Amino acid sequence: MARRRGIMSEQFKEELAKELGFYETVQKEGWGGIRSRDAGNMVKRAIEIAEQQLSNGQKK
Repeated sequence: MARRRGIMSEQFKEELAKELGFYETVQKEGWGGIRSRDAGNMVKRAIEIAEQQLSNGQKK
């Protein structure tokens, strides 16, 4: 199965993990070590940020 290239930068994902409190797990175990719930929350937060930027007329 081919993996798709991620849309979020590694730096942005790390910032989200820090904000959501599971960055230590990422450091110890990599992205495969996080819980599904944490991954979902990370995507949800990324969407919230994107929506805020769109409503402010900004792009990141």
